[in-house]
Amino acid sequence: MVVTPKNCRVLVTGYGGFLGSEVSRQLLLAGYRVRGLARRHYAELVGLGVEAIVGDASDEQTCMIATKDCDAVIHTAALAAAGGSRKQFERINVQATLNLLDSARQNKVNSFVLSSSPSVVFDGHPQRNIDESTPYPNRWLADYPRTKAMAERAVLAANDSELGTCALRPHLIWGLNDNHLIPRLIDRAKRGRLLIVGDGSNMIDTVHISQAAASHRSALERLFARKNDVCGKAFFITDDQPILCWEWINQILKTADVEPPKRKLSLKSAYRIGYAMELLYRALKLRSEPVMTRFIALQLGLDHYYNIDAAKRSLNYEPIKCRSASLQRIAPWLRELAKQNSASNLHRK
Repeated sequence: MVVTPKNCRVLVTGYGGFLGSEVSRQLLLAGYRVRGLARRHYAELVGLGVEAIVGDASDEQTCMIATKDCDAVIHTAALAAAGGSRKQFERINVQATLNLLDSARQNKVNSFVLSSSPSVVFDGHPQRNIDESTPYPNRWLADYPRTKAMAERAVLAANDSELGTCALRPHLIWGLNDNHLIPRLIDRAKRGRLLIVGDGSNMIDTVHISQAAASHRSALERLFARKNDVCGKAFFITDDQPILCWEWINQILKTADVEPPKRKLSLKSAYRIGYAMELLYRALKLRSEPVMTRFIALQLGLDHYYNIDAAKRSLNYEPIKCRSASLQRIAPWLRELAKQNSASNLHRK
């Protein structure tokens, strides 16, 4: 069968999330049939044409039902948090991926794209313009990158003539309707809990939501064509515009009319505080997220930016042209988000 959007059904896991919802919208606009799997119902996306299944990918039977009659899977669902138990991370990030791979093979799915993370190769040291040849580290500082690496390895190893697979590593996805990164920055800044970690000179990469989602569709279509430079490969996905970490954070906060942080904390102190909080939360079996961890401290204080030549070459990936223009386009939403946050904080008091 020649695969075209009109005769192709794509399962998007986590279809109601920030990335998953944009992936679903872009696929629908391109003419694909989209089936969404999530733990709750998203009426707006169903209204756009998504065929919704409510369920958990860590359940084998749910995966068998969700992948039936699908031509492809785009797996965006994951637990991305600073807190949580090891078992929870392994169930959601690893077991769910293994279940989807197994059911995809049994149901003769053609292609499988995993939304991974650059953190799978983060070894606790500065990473400057690294490419996909960078190996996985021997140890990780948190369960999120550890379990995402386990999932990525499984997906890439599953690639063969019957099931084409690849993994994408978008970094710090941002944009309109972000429900994860930007709201946290605004909340912590407004509550005086956001500190500049390190000397403020570290460079990072980000990726706009529209480009992050587009890279998934592009990867899918190249897997359908069984492109050798895509099948079984991982790709960093960024805006290709490294920026000072705290300059970028301050740009977001200023655009939202929120006062940027001025207080500083040395990277060494942040790391020690993060380690102490990890030990405390583990001892008390707390499920909430600690304000600081070793992983967060290093991500806030060290360089981490990536070479995306492989994505440009093999996926025809195109980064956004101008980050500042894209930021200005979401300024009204940012200001409204900050106002809502202020009202929420007043209610807490």
